[in-house]
Amino acid sequence: MKYSRRNLLQSISALAGASILPLSTEAKSGALPEQGQFPGDLDDIINLFDFERVAKTRMTNIAYEYVASGAADELTLKWNRESLDKLRLKTQVLNDVSHVDTKIELFGLELPYPILVAPSAFHRLMHPEGELATARGAAQANALYCVSSFTTTPIEEIAKVSTGPRWFQLYVVDDRSFVKDLVQKVEAHGSKALVITVDTPVSGARDRQKRAGFKLPDDLHPPYMIDTAFAKKGTALQFSKALTWKDIEWLRSLTKLPVLVKGILNPDDAEKAIQSGMSGIVVSNHGGRNLDTVPATIDVLPSIAERVNKRIPVLMDGGIRRGTDVMKALAFGASAVQVGKPICYGLACGGADGVAMVLNILRKELEFGMALSGRARISELDKSLFW
Repeated sequence: MKYSRRNLLQSISALAGASILPLSTEAKSGALPEQGQFPGDLDDIINLFDFERVAKTRMTNIAYEYVASGAADELTLKWNRESLDKLRLKTQVLNDVSHVDTKIELFGLELPYPILVAPSAFHRLMHPEGELATARGAAQANALYCVSSFTTTPIEEIAKVSTGPRWFQLYVVDDRSFVKDLVQKVEAHGSKALVITVDTPVSGARDRQKRAGFKLPDDLHPPYMIDTAFAKKGTALQFSKALTWKDIEWLRSLTKLPVLVKGILNPDDAEKAIQSGMSGIVVSNHGGRNLDTVPATIDVLPSIAERVNKRIPVLMDGGIRRGTDVMKALAFGASAVQVGKPICYGLACGGADGVAMVLNILRKELEFGMALSGRARISELDKSLFW
């Protein structure tokens, strides 16, 4: 079926049994959409690329541009996909694949498959229930959800509805007492690991985001990125530009949780992470949203995994859209992958059900890919997978 905005709107309208009108002036300007703009019928969606096409018709222009865009000329954003697409798979036939086992263990947690929900910001921009729907969807799909520092829902509210494992992603700000309190708060509310983003002392040149006039609606207040002290009430907290490995060691001292650093692209930094006592690393270029023309994450993953040499888990994000992408990352040494943008699109299309569907599609494609390539276990995904 050839997808167009008109065809998608007509087909989904028929399935939902209700008219879907074009975005209102308020929606185009960035106002939070009404609940009725998020029908739950997902029958026309087959893969993650479909989710993005449909989400573009559901989301405000500001919300879509925020999620979809990259930095500057968006070369890194493009390379994340192209580099995955260029890797050709080498199959093996007549292996017993009657039972494909995708289970992994991370920091004492047994997970049914190696696909995690990456931290991403402002989920109430995509759906009125925001992070609550994301948490429910991840739990439906038996996936681990890493909550962002830019959550629009307090962690205690997420904890009330979440029945699956959660991590918390931390941006370190200049107010260190605030950081300490937040680390202790998320630990107390059930987070199983702390993921520190280390690649964002400043934001990138996000041209598309600026052209769209990105601005949060007045009723959206990220509780952990706004200073509520009396002297600075309502002002944005500042990312720490002076963050060093010594500060990372200080953060590790604040918690008994496993601590990972996210934003590693250099094997030397991976080694420093190990020497600083990190429990794991996330190979990430911030979804192509920070420094343009850094390489695709799949291109640097092999050298980083080789340097780490299985001393700590290595995760990867960036461009994952197919189960075969997951296979490729695991074959190059990742323990698991994180998925961000598609989760936002799933949320926009169908709330918790949309999030669960994104994850279930990827999981099923991973199982198909392993069976069709002759690999029945995660441990069999190695460099022999590639020509």
